[in-house]
Amino acid sequence: MTDPWVALEPGADPCERVRAVRRAHDRFTEAGTVADPVRPVVAASWRRSAGAHVSPDAAAAVELTDGDLAAYRAEHPLARVMPLFRELMGTFATDGEHLLAVCDAQGRLLWVEGHAATRRQAGAMNFVPGARWSESAVGTNAPGTAVAVDRAVQVFAAEHFTRRVQPWTCAAAPVHDPHSGRLLGAVDITGGDGLAHPHSLAFVQAVARAAESQLALLAPGPAAGPRLRLCALGRDEALLLTGAGEKVRLSRRHSELLVLLARHPEGLTGDELLCCLYEDESVTPVTLRAELARLRRVLGPGVLVSRPYRLAVPVDADLTTVERRLGSGAVTAAAAAYAGPLLPGSQAPAVVRIRRRLADGLRAALVARGDPDLLADWAHAPWGEDDLGVWQALAAARPTPPVLARLAALDEEQRAPYAT
Repeated sequence: MTDPWVALEPGADPCERVRAVRRAHDRFTEAGTVADPVRPVVAASWRRSAGAHVSPDAAAAVELTDGDLAAYRAEHPLARVMPLFRELMGTFATDGEHLLAVCDAQGRLLWVEGHAATRRQAGAMNFVPGARWSESAVGTNAPGTAVAVDRAVQVFAAEHFTRRVQPWTCAAAPVHDPHSGRLLGAVDITGGDGLAHPHSLAFVQAVARAAESQLALLAPGPAAGPRLRLCALGRDEALLLTGAGEKVRLSRRHSELLVLLARHPEGLTGDELLCCLYEDESVTPVTLRAELARLRRVLGPGVLVSRPYRLAVPVDADLTTVERRLGSGAVTAAAAAYAGPLLPGSQAPAVVRIRRRLADGLRAALVARGDPDLLADWAHAPWGEDDLGVWQALAAARPTPPVLARLAALDEEQRAPYAT
């Protein structure tokens, strides 16, 4: 039985294979029916691509450039194993006139290296760092499909969904965090017909496993010492996860204090905290010190220190995760981490500013991106159900009858107060 993950069976005529699959591709894009010459993994990917409304003539969009790309790559976990990728694949890619590519878990290319002439040719179809090559953006392709199905995959010539990619052959394998199992991205080899051999797939699989082993050596386990995880998005009372695995539900005031201290690792004085938390001077420094003393007992010894007030252990906060991803241009990842407005019931001036800035920044990025799935997630969330601007963007990207009906109703509702 033929391995469904091998693009071209040994001994098969590659020219005839290309012609057969191309005929099947043309029939599929015209009638939506997959013909026999197409492997099951490719047929399933074509259906997902069509379901995402990918055009066979689509082109990849470059989402990250220059400083944004550099910042995102520097922060990405796969940056730590790029020297390994280059050592194992660099010479093979250059000598074989191929490309080594690495993408993140959203199918965005982070590095594309290899033979200079091949890079120039690939650049004509935007196979370049910063471009989004997910299935939902450009259809079936090895790095995008590998992260979509979380398995190694090889895509040969006409098996690609978009026509401009069909002269190419590629093989990619996903790379995971060795401790959590989280998908980090994929490593890919892209080039011509010479990559159609089954060994190409085995090669990238071996490289991916080597990268995971290297990551395990570079980070052998959780960081030593206590560490806090703060979840404050979409909650009036934040949830604190301690290094010992305990979950502590904080009061509203303690939630506000911890959010502010997490945002200011350098510390805040008592006067600065008073300004951040209260609109007037009705609360005295004595009251604030009492709240901080109670918070210190909740956190345990040695966590909250004073002069200035600061946290003595690292804190991972969900809001900083969203800010970091948004700042590096990873809009999809930022939206996935956004569980709702920051402490929505809080009226503390500094918390209100952070909440507004975070929501406005993510909302603007979603509207600019125009991805209908991301816009729909926001529009149907409690915080976005009355957001006229997002519904307008969603209607432009996906003008279905329910979306248009909701937009019309929302427009009417928001104009009603001004009616005479």
